[in-house]
Amino acid sequence: MSSPIPPSPMQRALALARQALWLTSPNPRVGCIITTADGAVLGEGHTQRAGQAHAEIMALRDAKARGHSVQGATAYVTLEPCAHQGRTGPCCDALAQAGITRVVVGASDPNPLVAGQGLARLKAAGVQIEHDTQAVALSRELNLGFFSRMQRHKPWVRMKIAASVDGQTALENGQSQWITGPEARADGHAWRARACAVLTGIGTVLEDDPLLDTRLVNAPRAPHLVIVDSRLETPLTAKLFQTKLDTPRHIWIYAAVDHPDRRAALQALGATVTLLPGPGGKVDLPALLRDLAQREVNEVHVEAGHKLNGSLVREGLVDEFLLYLAPKLIGQGRGMAQFGPLTQLSEALSLTFNDPTLIGPDLRLLARVTGRDLF
Repeated sequence: MSSPIPPSPMQRALALARQALWLTSPNPRVGCIITTADGAVLGEGHTQRAGQAHAEIMALRDAKARGHSVQGATAYVTLEPCAHQGRTGPCCDALAQAGITRVVVGASDPNPLVAGQGLARLKAAGVQIEHDTQAVALSRELNLGFFSRMQRHKPWVRMKIAASVDGQTALENGQSQWITGPEARADGHAWRARACAVLTGIGTVLEDDPLLDTRLVNAPRAPHLVIVDSRLETPLTAKLFQTKLDTPRHIWIYAAVDHPDRRAALQALGATVTLLPGPGGKVDLPALLRDLAQREVNEVHVEAGHKLNGSLVREGLVDEFLLYLAPKLIGQGRGMAQFGPLTQLSEALSLTFNDPTLIGPDLRLLARVTGRDLF
């Protein structure tokens, strides 16, 4: 029986980056491993919380803690080392100063403050640069939201929908708890936790009074909460204001019509109210996403009703669907997204299915808008 092939250093670095999936926002998820010329591991690490050490610094610290010198060593980094002074110092300089003589990098950093400058400074310091082309797509996939914010100036929008196999998200009377099982609900909380913000509509707040937290998973940070509330109807007694969290979250409410007294009352509870009027007395959804990008939101996780879902789909704002399909038939009910009607089948939104997985008795599908990852 043959032995399993050990992972390459870059594969190990990508695995480290995945460990940072729920931690680093708004920074990208990055892994780094430092090896000798013959591949012996000297140190490794991944990016920590915003304002704390990046992957390269963690790997250098790990090597020092193990008692290893990194003089003449190779660093494998899933994303180009940063070259600017932000919350932390430039990682490219730290690698060069530590004596690293070769850096193998996955994806280039889309941040205009870096964008090739990290590699240029390493080269200027005499460090040999190599590109692992097979790691580029995997690194970008781990950081879709970061790439989207830097290159499209808006977050990556993932819409989560739990439905029966015939596409109904609730009965006609609005009852929806629970179509899917506890395993799918916990998995959905894990996807919430990786996002920078969870977005919902006033209809969901009024009907379900949800917490929209990540209580079913042990998450190191809480995503912010975004409410689309055209007429500022969010109740002051809503549970979302009463949720006790280990880490703080912002509550951002977007409205189209101002009611100064209600706005003041919501702000007194800690919410930030922003007026973004659009056509028909509704919130300007594209402007909302641009505003979230300004707030350093990389990924938006949508959990809303069929009306807001339909508006986001109709305006072409959804990048990916996270679908949980229960093995049930409901018949008449509320669908996934209310938009249309279309006059031609060619007008249908084209999706590409990815990673079908059974989560308990339910089927989880990632369905990406075809071509949407080509930014």
